[in-house]
Amino acid sequence: MLVDDQNKQYVIRTDALTKQVTTGEQQLTILHDINLQIASGEAVAIIGASGSGKSTLLGLLAGLDLPTSGKVHLDSVDIFALDEDERAALRGKVMGFVFQSFQLLPALTALENVMLPLELARIPDAETPAKRLLERVGLGQRLDHYPKQLSGGEQQRVAIARAFATNPRLLLADEPTGNLDSATGTQIIELMFELNREHGTTLVLVTHDEALSRRCSRQIRLVDGRLLH
Repeated sequence: MLVDDQNKQYVIRTDALTKQVTTGEQQLTILHDINLQIASGEAVAIIGASGSGKSTLLGLLAGLDLPTSGKVHLDSVDIFALDEDERAALRGKVMGFVFQSFQLLPALTALENVMLPLELARIPDAETPAKRLLERVGLGQRLDHYPKQLSGGEQQRVAIARAFATNPRLLLADEPTGNLDSATGTQIIELMFELNREHGTTLVLVTHDEALSRRCSRQIRLVDGRLLH
């Protein structure tokens, strides 16, 4: 666990995090020297227009992408000092994810999708907590349905249940209502924040929605790949 001079515990800290890509003969800097600290239990919104670098930053915080330079510390671990398999194992232990496109496995039922991270973590009797979570998100009667048999809102409820299945310390959510209508999106956000409070999770939410960002305790604004303070 990272601790500063005031004994605040940080789950995530970035040091001069930079991401560049080469397109043709041009080098494009997507993120410029991002220095960021997120404390345990915080709910933080990363906001900005499309193309500002929000999703790229979230991918780097998760170790799903590699930076051009800079570091990400998760607790006391420099995640880019780990190899790909070690980063994947760390994600499985401490992170949950909610994506705009749901990312459910189409060949698995709702129950099997939620059981999967529990089975990967070798948690015995994965079915019991998976059922309990699906009941908690209002899908107790849809356990054996496949994603194509579920509405968009129901699929995102399965995804939220899956994200919380392993009791992650950190939840990363990338535009979780982006593919939902307004009324369904509001219900999904209420559910995600309720579960976040119940589990005491640290939340990092990427959104372009100003109203949604204000639900978080802190807002971090990205403009052209730079943090505005």
